[in-house]
Amino acid sequence: MLELVIATAVFVATHTLPAYRPLRGALVELIGERPYLVLYSLVTAAVLVWVGFAYVNAPHFEVWPMAEWMRWVPLLVLPFACILLVAGLAAPNPLSLGRTAAGFDAGRPGIVSVTRHPVMWSLVGWAAAHVPPNGDAASLIVFGLFSALGLAGPPSLDNKRRAQLGTEAWRRLAEPTSNVPFAANLAGRARLDVRGMGVAAPLGGLALYGVVLWGHEWVVGASPLP
Repeated sequence: MLELVIATAVFVATHTLPAYRPLRGALVELIGERPYLVLYSLVTAAVLVWVGFAYVNAPHFEVWPMAEWMRWVPLLVLPFACILLVAGLAAPNPLSLGRTAAGFDAGRPGIVSVTRHPVMWSLVGWAAAHVPPNGDAASLIVFGLFSALGLAGPPSLDNKRRAQLGTEAWRRLAEPTSNVPFAANLAGRARLDVRGMGVAAPLGGLALYGVVLWGHEWVVGASPLP
């Protein structure tokens, strides 16, 4: 359990320290932008693998017993998380993670009309949905960590993109959307651009969900089905 705590602490550090602009700027100036990005990606992947191994090897301390209904939480949430992930990575979005801004039309924002941070909210959905059926200490550490990172990511990305684009340009692009999914639609500030989303991303998300269901027992060692 101590190794898991240390691994998660290092993972948090690798995501918070680069946000400190003077440190990031000094590293980029020292080794260059592209080498920095490659090195950062490698370090993040290595620490993520470490977290995975530490989680698998952590002792089981039950915090609450699993009820059978809890298995339905990830089953019902994951389809939406998968659609957000696929759509967020496939659609142009100057406001968050994913493809470059090229081709983005604020009048037809597609998935960005749901939330300007679909990939981050996909992470939140995946992590938070795994908390109820995994009521042990190690799972709470890991899934709680990713839930917290997913919730902290959007405000950080908003600040970063606002600084890159300029306040007025960022405000104009962000107007037809919101951070929290569907908040702008429910508030009447923007319409849901269903046509702009197309059908490829939802179908791709559902296909990913099918792959996750099929491979879950083989990879994780436990069936996700009730």
